[in-house]
Amino acid sequence: MKRIALPVFAAAILAAFLFWWFSPVQVVKRRTHTLLETLTMEFVTGKAARQTGVYSLNALLASEVELVTPTIPEANGTFERQEMESAYSWLAEQAKMTRFDLVKLHSVKAQGDKADVSFSLDALVELPNSRPADGRYEVGFRWIRENDQWRLARAEWSQPVK
Repeated sequence: MKRIALPVFAAAILAAFLFWWFSPVQVVKRRTHTLLETLTMEFVTGKAARQTGVYSLNALLASEVELVTPTIPEANGTFERQEMESAYSWLAEQAKMTRFDLVKLHSVKAQGDKADVSFSLDALVELPNSRPADGRYEVGFRWIRENDQWRLARAEWSQPVK
């Protein structure tokens, strides 16, 4: 009887872990972290290496992405994935560095094919002549299921918190 109990217990633990790991909340959390890592470009990283981030970005974005920001008026609107990839390529070419650090995850709510993530973010985007993002922001991401993957459909951030 003991010989059977241990494998059954191990299988139950493994099944519970896999259920948790692949739950929408955990998948969206990981994808949020991946997106922020993709958008972060260190000063020492070469431009060619930065450009490879477009491939990661492609897998994270919905076919259309809505951006809402009071800090960069040109970035407001709804953009096709290809436009977002072009903007990322431009940023990879122009930026001295970018950094996006998740400070605090406030909430993750998943329901059906939509999930909302709310968090605080320390961001720095340093261009040759300006810093369009520098400080702490309150951010909201809307993820949707598209082609059986969670993809970013909306990103909204508020003025830096002083």
